[in-house]
Amino acid sequence: MSVEPRAPSVTDVAKVETAVIQVLEELVCDWDLDAIIDAKTKLVADLEFESIDVIQLVVALEELFRRRNLGFDQLLMADGRYVDDLAVAEIVHFLSMRLAS
Repeated sequence: MSVEPRAPSVTDVAKVETAVIQVLEELVCDWDLDAIIDAKTKLVADLEFESIDVIQLVVALEELFRRRNLGFDQLLMADGRYVDDLAVAEIVHFLSMRLAS
């Protein structure tokens, strides 16, 4: 009997989104940006993230959720190449699915 991973509930997704936004706000608080961070916010286009910032975000999220090896490489790479940008909603969806399994 195999167990299907449970889909995250709406409240789980909302909690993950709130947590991701809080981490992002902490990371960019000293950057003098006028961006309001929400689900549509893009890391590179809106928050001016560089690769080191993405690494810091991944580490902060793994620490926050107390889970290592969440497989962020699957989110950050497509067809063997790094993705150009990510929206908060994409990160939230990825994390919600990973944390639910």
